[in-house]
Amino acid sequence: MQIDFKGKLAVVSGGANGIGLAIARQLAASGAETWILDLERERPADVAAGFNAHGMVADCSDRSQIERAFASLPAVPDVVMVNAGLVIESDFLSLDIEAWNRTIALNLTGAFHTVQTAARLMKARRSGSIVLTASTNSFDGEQRLIAYNASKSGLLGLLHTAANELGPHGIRVNAVCPGLIHTRLTQASFDNPAILREYFRHIALGRGGKPEEVANAAVFLASDLASFITGVTLFVDGGQMASKFGTWTEQTAKFEDGKWILS
Repeated sequence: MQIDFKGKLAVVSGGANGIGLAIARQLAASGAETWILDLERERPADVAAGFNAHGMVADCSDRSQIERAFASLPAVPDVVMVNAGLVIESDFLSLDIEAWNRTIALNLTGAFHTVQTAARLMKARRSGSIVLTASTNSFDGEQRLIAYNASKSGLLGLLHTAANELGPHGIRVNAVCPGLIHTRLTQASFDNPAILREYFRHIALGRGGKPEEVANAAVFLASDLASFITGVTLFVDGGQMASKFGTWTEQTAKFEDGKWILS
């Protein structure tokens, strides 16, 4: 079955790069009138013009800017992808409060603002689909990522409560949980074979993911093909969360070209 968004309006927060951009491209390619929201430095209008979409400048941690962006749309959105986020790495004991506040403000509070603003518009129409970009870090305590982990864990509470309360209004709310995906935020890790070798030991498929692979899952959840799915988290992690003690060893495999393969 082909995913078809013809006649639908979709919004992607943080849509000018990485996973958000891949999602926006997929939506546009599937026929949606697609709008991306992002910071001015990310040039959302210019990026969107490259694939026949639209872009607006908005700081997705700022309630007033989110509301202004949604008010500027030509219609009530059918699909909203809540993707804007940031990562600040620090030891638990060294993280300063400014870094904590910045992370929570965008990753969690900004997501709340976006979901609530979108849902208030969708409620009158009795339909809509919202997809959050959570993370495998919603479930684990990866070191040096305390603020990120806490924010992504909080998204699950937002997900479950919103799905419960908005379901009667015909609004579905779901989440994708990416593992290690090759984006601008993770480029340093992908540039270091030693890091990848050890990290990918614990991924059943033996490699990192691509933004397009997350986009495929997110767009499915947003589509009518998932019409009886709400309140779920879909892992897009190559089997990382299924691999408690690791999958790959030198006894049976080799690490080559950035991925583990059987010998």
